[in-house]
Amino acid sequence: MTRFRTRLRRGLASATATAALLTAACASTTADDPDSVRIGLLVSLSGTYATVGEDMQRGIRLYLDSHGGRLGGRRVDLVVGDEGDGPATAVPAAQKLLERDRVVALTGLVGGATVDKVQILTTERKVPLLGANARPAFTPVGGKPRDLAYTWHTSYNSDEPGIAIAEYVRSQVGDGAVYAIGPDYQGGWDELRGFTDTFTRLGGKLANPDGKTLFTPFPATQNFLPYLNMAAKTKPKAVYTFYAGAAAVAFVRQYAQSDLKDVPLYAAGFLTEGSVLTAQGSAATGIRNVLNYSPTLGNAANQDFVARWSARHAIQPTTFAMASYDAAAVLDRALSGVDGEVTGPKLNTAIGNVGRVVSPRGDWQFEPVEHRPVQRWYLREVKPDGPVLSNVLVQDLTTLPAS
Repeated sequence: MTRFRTRLRRGLASATATAALLTAACASTTADDPDSVRIGLLVSLSGTYATVGEDMQRGIRLYLDSHGGRLGGRRVDLVVGDEGDGPATAVPAAQKLLERDRVVALTGLVGGATVDKVQILTTERKVPLLGANARPAFTPVGGKPRDLAYTWHTSYNSDEPGIAIAEYVRSQVGDGAVYAIGPDYQGGWDELRGFTDTFTRLGGKLANPDGKTLFTPFPATQNFLPYLNMAAKTKPKAVYTFYAGAAAVAFVRQYAQSDLKDVPLYAAGFLTEGSVLTAQGSAATGIRNVLNYSPTLGNAANQDFVARWSARHAIQPTTFAMASYDAAAVLDRALSGVDGEVTGPKLNTAIGNVGRVVSPRGDWQFEPVEHRPVQRWYLREVKPDGPVLSNVLVQDLTTLPAS
């Protein structure tokens, strides 16, 4: 018994020492090493939007590698977590990044529902959330509007693509009606609401029998033919939609096989963005869509971005990669303005002082209240660009005003 107790005491002492070493290791890139910072990247590494998450990770790593692995002169330890298909996976991953890894900023986040939940955590801990994709209409907490002081996005509000293209679609269909269809989750609700609210306010009519968007199960189905053939019975002049990732591939392929195949299709640009366009092939030709970026933009920042990207990847750069690249650019400038140890509050203040960002999409800056980009939106069309299909710039659409 005495020998057992001795071994037990030694084991406990060893475990305590190991825990202390692990704790020190977690802190070594912050207070113990002022020349290094930990940044959390939370993106979909699995699930429906894994291709989106992959592009976002590629974008931030491209910026880091182009700048010697440093932001604001500090070495960066990029800690990656898996968002999966939404909050059930994302919230525990975010908690790990914030509590165990003790990141000084969190970026990435593919889905709006993820942002809605994770934003509560980052605000409580006074850690800047620098989202690089969907941004929802935040639900109130305890009946009170969200505190957005620590919430920033280099992407867009999720309703903005639909708002930006609605007037153009209205001009194309005249007195004809448009059928609205999208996925039944936060991102789909926001994306379709932006279009339908603006389109009907401008005098447009929806072909949907009840005047409301048809929402398809998410992520339960990628069999869209029954919904598409049902929509065809309303004889719409055009269709407007939002899908992304694997669902976008299935939707576009099946649209080309459905009774709607000769009806013009308009969309938020995620429908044909990145690797999904390669998978869609000729079925995507002619789709007109709206986004805040096109790889064919002629500004100098985009030419440099495309050249760096093309040296690494066979596909063209996407808005997902560009927004993550810009998130790194924002952190680069913000960290250069932080003296001494980097804390969440100090970094957040520095993000607010970044000012105009020179970007592949064109110059932009944060809107002062919502902390979203004030930026230009573009109409694009899927057509051949040399040997490959691309989202080719057709025209500028609008710059949505600040609040």
